[in-house]
Amino acid sequence: MRSSTATVATRVVVSFGSRGAGFSRLASSHAGSVAGDALVALALAGTLFFSVPSTEARQNMALYLLLTLAPFAVIGPMLGGVYQRFPAAYRSGLVASSALRVLLAVAMTVFIDSVALFPLAFTLLVLSRFHGISRSSVLPVVLAGRHELVSANAHIARVGVVGAAVVAPLGLLGGWLGTPWLTLLFAAGAYGWSAVAARRLPPIELETDSPVARTHPAVPRPVRLTRFATAAVRFLNGYLMVLVAFAFRDVDRGAVDFGFLIAAGGVGYVVAAMVTPLLDRRLAEEPMVMAGLALEAGAAFVAAQAFGLPAATALAAAAGLAWGTAKFGFDGLLQSAVPIGARGRAFTNSETMFQIAWVIGALIPIIPAIPVELGLTLAGIAALAIQVVYAAALMPAVVGRRDAVIALPGKQDEKPDPGVLDVI
Repeated sequence: MRSSTATVATRVVVSFGSRGAGFSRLASSHAGSVAGDALVALALAGTLFFSVPSTEARQNMALYLLLTLAPFAVIGPMLGGVYQRFPAAYRSGLVASSALRVLLAVAMTVFIDSVALFPLAFTLLVLSRFHGISRSSVLPVVLAGRHELVSANAHIARVGVVGAAVVAPLGLLGGWLGTPWLTLLFAAGAYGWSAVAARRLPPIELETDSPVARTHPAVPRPVRLTRFATAAVRFLNGYLMVLVAFAFRDVDRGAVDFGFLIAAGGVGYVVAAMVTPLLDRRLAEEPMVMAGLALEAGAAFVAAQAFGLPAATALAAAAGLAWGTAKFGFDGLLQSAVPIGARGRAFTNSETMFQIAWVIGALIPIIPAIPVELGLTLAGIAALAIQVVYAAALMPAVVGRRDAVIALPGKQDEKPDPGVLDVI
């Protein structure tokens, strides 16, 4: 485990040291958090899904999905209010959420075969969301300028995938040996690394008595529309993941094969982290979300023609690429459009919507047994339909933004920002 975390640390320092110590430590904390979450997911997949009869697997999956949703419905609004009133709590939130997950991962090793596993998993999911919202909210504070938000989101996500990839063999080893408790211990170590890195972040000094911190500023309409489209990408990801998981289960493929699909999704996410900074130089954030929907549609249609392990792997990679492209674009748009005092609430609301969308999408293939080819075709149609609706709804806002730029005094002879026009 020490060599694994050392590898993660080395990659973080080399890749992100140029952005300053604050960003490097934030990336290190994120890497440990993602690595721990990946290991927990692998441990629970072998325990709750692949090692039980089909009917029980569906029940366990449905219960687990509802547990992933509950943290947002119950705690999300409260968390947003806390962050809005106490912006300086971001760093403490990072440290506490990682440190508490160390204890929970260890406790899960004791209750791995008990119903107590579910409330422990519930609490761990709450803290994982807590950490993610804290990271997204504090990221602009540790950057030198707001113009690099999309690039920074992509970079910090890439180091998270590196962290998950480094520890994935440990999780697969635990599944192969039939010892999920060992995987959970590895997860505890990753969470410990995350807590230490977050503790080394410099103090975050923010104004807590500004008008923004005391009010609920409206989120701009383009951000709300983009949030809807990004949630649609997340909905399709949840739907496709569970659809493919049950298709694999029906042909007696186990947790190891499913682990390869998770790895393929991670590869797609890494590709998105590499590509989106390049796209950000020419495009506004909205077209990135449209590209994510188009990728999801194309991959679903292709996989439906000849479904199997190669097609499922390609589909998982495309889904990871689509989600990364859409999410990085949306995060950059929100971080640039919403002031710091209101950012915690805005991210909480957005993450709540994304998680609800993911759970609803994942529940659809559980209740009725949908043939995989038909299910993939329906996913492709849905992605195309959502893309059309999003583009039509966004058009008035983009045209208005373009006209406002042209109408500025002294700007009549200047061209609008190419990134804005690329949306049209």
